[in-house]
Amino acid sequence: MTKEAPPSSALEAVDAPPPARSYPITLWLTGLSGAGKTTLARNLQRRLYDRGITALRVDGDELRAGLTSDLGFSAEERHANVRRAAHMAKLLNDQGVLVLASLISPAARDREAARQIVGADRFAEVYVHADLERCRQRDPKGLYRKVASGSIAQFTGISAPYEPPVAPDLTVDTTTTKVEECVEVLAAFLDGRLSR
Repeated sequence: MTKEAPPSSALEAVDAPPPARSYPITLWLTGLSGAGKTTLARNLQRRLYDRGITALRVDGDELRAGLTSDLGFSAEERHANVRRAAHMAKLLNDQGVLVLASLISPAARDREAARQIVGADRFAEVYVHADLERCRQRDPKGLYRKVASGSIAQFTGISAPYEPPVAPDLTVDTTTTKVEECVEVLAAFLDGRLSR
């Protein structure tokens, strides 16, 4: 009797039949804390679900609460955080799943590395822009207040740099544009990518 190889825990991407409707695309939403990345990803996910499209969110805060909880906020640890998120997005894309990644991902080199990991043909960088003052006003997690009180030393956009994308695939400005309008723009952009 010959020994069989142990079963793989996942289908190989090349061997797996594609789902009936496969959308192996990653929208990578980047921007300052409070710009609206998570809000837009959640709303877009709901809109896609209503259309019968499954999209999974890969959210920076949720990752830091679990998968990347061992990482701090040095430049190298931020790089590792983005790299892990990109590998997760790639694995999901390999299975035909549409990914909405919402991470500050402040360094241009890290976002470019994410594009290379996911695959340039599957990756779209979306710059969620909001001016710093608007982000401070929103402050959904109370982080800007903590920075002002001195309890957070390294904070992106204030004491740590944020490098805005030079040539993003799409920019949405949440400073003055309503969430619903931004989601419309994102959905139209995604429709264009899906029809390629």
